[in-house]
Amino acid sequence: MYQALYRVWRPQTFDDVVGQQAVVKTLKNAIATNKVSHAYLFTGSRGTGKTSAAKIFAKAINCPHQENGEPCNKCAICQSITEGSLSDVIEIDAASNNGVEEIRDIRDKSRYAPTEAAYKVYIIDEVHMLSTGAFNALLKTLEEPTQNVIFILATTEPHKIPATIISRAQRFDFKRISQEDIAKRLMYILEQEHIDYEEAAIQIIAKTAQGGMRDALSLLDQAISYGDSVTYENALDVSGSISQEEMGAYLVALSQQDTGTALSILHTILSHGKESTRLLEELLSFSRDILVMHAVGKQTTLVSSVHLDTLTQISSSFIYRFIHELTLTQQAMRVSTQRDLYLEVLTVKMATEEEIPVLETAPLELETLKQEVSNLKNQLEKLMDSGITFEKTVEKVVPKPSKPQEVFKPNLARIFNILARATAQDKQKIQDEWQDILSCLAVSQRAKLNASTVLAASPEGVVIGFEYDLLCGLTAEDAELRNDISKHAMRLIQHPCVVECVPHNQWKDVRDKFIQAKKMGTLEQYLTPDVSEKVSIMQAVDSKQFIEETIETTLEEIPEIISKATALFGDAVYIQE
Repeated sequence: MYQALYRVWRPQTFDDVVGQQAVVKTLKNAIATNKVSHAYLFTGSRGTGKTSAAKIFAKAINCPHQENGEPCNKCAICQSITEGSLSDVIEIDAASNNGVEEIRDIRDKSRYAPTEAAYKVYIIDEVHMLSTGAFNALLKTLEEPTQNVIFILATTEPHKIPATIISRAQRFDFKRISQEDIAKRLMYILEQEHIDYEEAAIQIIAKTAQGGMRDALSLLDQAISYGDSVTYENALDVSGSISQEEMGAYLVALSQQDTGTALSILHTILSHGKESTRLLEELLSFSRDILVMHAVGKQTTLVSSVHLDTLTQISSSFIYRFIHELTLTQQAMRVSTQRDLYLEVLTVKMATEEEIPVLETAPLELETLKQEVSNLKNQLEKLMDSGITFEKTVEKVVPKPSKPQEVFKPNLARIFNILARATAQDKQKIQDEWQDILSCLAVSQRAKLNASTVLAASPEGVVIGFEYDLLCGLTAEDAELRNDISKHAMRLIQHPCVVECVPHNQWKDVRDKFIQAKKMGTLEQYLTPDVSEKVSIMQAVDSKQFIEETIETTLEEIPEIISKATALFGDAVYIQE
């Protein structure tokens, strides 16, 4: 049966443990000098070697042939511990054995001396999962340890362990393994397995593992399953990473304000199944590497020489601004279900906003200012020496009014012309065809309308609502986009469709103004003559219909009135036609 790489290549000696030099050195010296404690606490994130180090430690203290703190791995005890068959080394999963009774059972059994080995070792994995009662039972054992019994507690969440437990054990913190150390270990394993690989693929896997060797080996296993060799494309697929070529092209398009190309690249990446949050993290890391490259003039482990010349043309100020926007977008995406939408808005914003130029002549101007200040001081000293006095006058500083932020203002006249003849049927007709209309637009045009909704519609036009003022303003200013919408609407619903834009946060105010103008009789001043005439006709038709319905109702009620009068007054009732 095939065994996973992380099981086959599990460290069997302290020298095999990757990236934990300080921990390994301390444990080896403790074993070599016979200064072994009764309790140890191994903490660190997953895949950093906690359980492996615990098993190696159990072998080393029980191995009769250990040398400099290392087990021989050849004797019967070492091989039994490796196979998990030695009764004196007990590995317990605290996640499934977290009750008081289980810990009491351990406490009772720990009183007995080891049968085969020199020490009885209890390795309790995920110890933070123990209940409060179980911790109290374990505390009693650690307070009064039995001779030749050692407890090794492993956890990924040390903050959940009571301080009374931590204070009675020697704590070792296993740090995340560096990308370089993981890559070296993966390449060593592939060479031993006689499997070809691309170094760029190994770097991608090592970076995705985020400091966990077990995760790295699992990803490597998946990449090997793709074929006989580990290629860059396979590594991207199994890790869900984005190629630096795509990220580089995306950044270049943004810096050149090429909105269409940037959106096209973004949609291509997302269509390949890449997660929005993962893409955001990759872009942050990639942008950081470009900044380092600008600062030190050195190629980093992520940025290859493929687009090096092009990426160096992107200014540092643009990268700083991009990182700032990425951070804001990342915070907003945490509570949103439409994460792709935030990336599209970010793309449009970065590609349309002009970059603030960096003043490169600042040092020169600073020297000029210093010289001018020095000259003024000299002139002042000469005037003071000549006996001239000065009257101090303080000019009243008038604070400049802050420039108000520009807010998009919808065109009330054109919107009122649509609302005057708007019907629910027209709105429903547009809503039914709205997605088809959007699908006919270009990618850059469709990005502006992704968060739009149909608010009202008439035979002449439609009012579109936007969640963001920025997209509302961009659409309102884009005459070509509105013409394209009208053209596609003509084809799908058989009549032209003038597009008017309004932000969602202003729609209620616009609607209230329309209702008020209609009540006050001032709506006519907003309407064009043709619409005003049509509205008057509609009102006249409605009035005529009301009169006819009233007359008809009255005629139906006359016989009933006559019968009631006859019943009351008898023959005295005289009916006149």
